[in-house]
Amino acid sequence: MKILLHICCAPCAIYPLKELRSQGMEVTGFFFNHNIHPYQEYRRRLDTVRDYAAKVDLDMIYRDEYRLEEFLDAVAANPDQRCLYCYASRLEATARAAAENGFPGFTSSLLYSRYQKHDTIRELGASIGGRYGVRFHYDDYRQGWQEGIRISKEVGLYRQQYCGCIYSEKERYAPKPLQ
Repeated sequence: MKILLHICCAPCAIYPLKELRSQGMEVTGFFFNHNIHPYQEYRRRLDTVRDYAAKVDLDMIYRDEYRLEEFLDAVAANPDQRCLYCYASRLEATARAAAENGFPGFTSSLLYSRYQKHDTIRELGASIGGRYGVRFHYDDYRQGWQEGIRISKEVGLYRQQYCGCIYSEKERYAPKPLQ
């Protein structure tokens, strides 16, 4: 089966790509991460995905759009719900690209992260996939967390320290208030 793999970043793609290929799937990557902040971080992640894809012979579709203002407009009133917007917008773009390019299914490297909400991603993926006539492939790739980290270090990939949006950057780097 052909499948379109949304890739949030190269290190998170390592284990899902390995697993999908081991299941006999013909994988194409899809990069659309319009809310990564700051812009230099967005470029670094995009460039790292390009380098990684070349190393592992992964065909890619790139939607190189930096839409910070759109992201902020969608989540600024309720930043605690930002992940829902992030998941939905990325899965929507991936499902659309899958349908437009003849892929019967799609998935996301977001499912590799121990920090993401798998139930929400699974529900959104199934719902959005249904609208586009493509199947969302759910798999829990978290069991490969350490393997992905090890391989990303071995091949010298840039490894970011936060999920990607301005809020996650703040949570990662800003001093915590004293209790």
